[in-house]
Amino acid sequence: MRAVVVRTVGGPEALELSDVPVPVPRSGQVRVRVEAAAVNPVDLATRSGALIEAGLMEPREVIGIGWDVAGRIDEVGPGVTEFTPGDPVIGIQDRLDVSLGTYAEYVVLDVGAVASAPEGLSPVEAATLPLNALTAQQALDLSGLGSGQTLLVTGAAGAVGGYAVELAARRGTAVVGVAAEQDEPFVRKAGARWFVPRSADLARSVRELVPGGVDAALDAAVLGLPALGAVRNFGAFVSVIGGAAPVPLRGVRVHEQWVAGDAAALGRLSSLAATGRLTTRVADTLPLEEAARAHRLLAEGGVRGRLVLVP
Repeated sequence: MRAVVVRTVGGPEALELSDVPVPVPRSGQVRVRVEAAAVNPVDLATRSGALIEAGLMEPREVIGIGWDVAGRIDEVGPGVTEFTPGDPVIGIQDRLDVSLGTYAEYVVLDVGAVASAPEGLSPVEAATLPLNALTAQQALDLSGLGSGQTLLVTGAAGAVGGYAVELAARRGTAVVGVAAEQDEPFVRKAGARWFVPRSADLARSVRELVPGGVDAALDAAVLGLPALGAVRNFGAFVSVIGGAAPVPLRGVRVHEQWVAGDAAALGRLSSLAATGRLTTRVADTLPLEEAARAHRLLAEGGVRGRLVLVP
């Protein structure tokens, strides 16, 4: 089968389309025939070697690329009763120590990282859900916020930030969304009560809207200290990028959120997407052999939604 791998880390040219053996599911695993795989910033960090330099993964002879997948169950391993061949699913490859990611025609995943695909959505749309929606959900859980409290979301028009705004609003949390000025209509439609352009003095602007500061911040844009300055004393701050969290000034509880596959949570997110309560956004689709072009486009910035590879 065809799969995109990295043998020598570097620029987009390091992505190599190779013929590799079809993986075999072991106990507690399923093999998915890939119909779509989203391209995420973590894929660029993996390919470039940044994650190796950060100590998050060890050097490997062959590095798999890709976290998000939508497709159909092709084979189930021993002990798996949740799915049968042909079932449409979404899933996440959340391990860095693998030689095969989701940029492939087939991928093997632990059954605990797979859920039924959202009905009514195409595989391309569904592939944009797992990594980013799970990240948003788990970050919100870390914040500890509920109804009637206030949350700052930076990067509110991005893939993680957009889901965070929608999920927080569903909880009854009042959201301050930060994004580029042209993204204000999307951010407000997603459920933000207030909007602050990213060119503004963040802490001052937020505190003018919410005197004393918001109860928590979800820093999807990795702004760090400016976002922390908008949080009240003894509030909460959640960074979704490892190593990017600021120091816990003023008693603010600072968390780094590391996403993990969670079939139950992914199933709930899938149901929300199926009923239109989560908005999936596709920037463009490209064939698997154009993975390097997808990486270049994402690196250039300005992409709204996710680029999706189709084998």
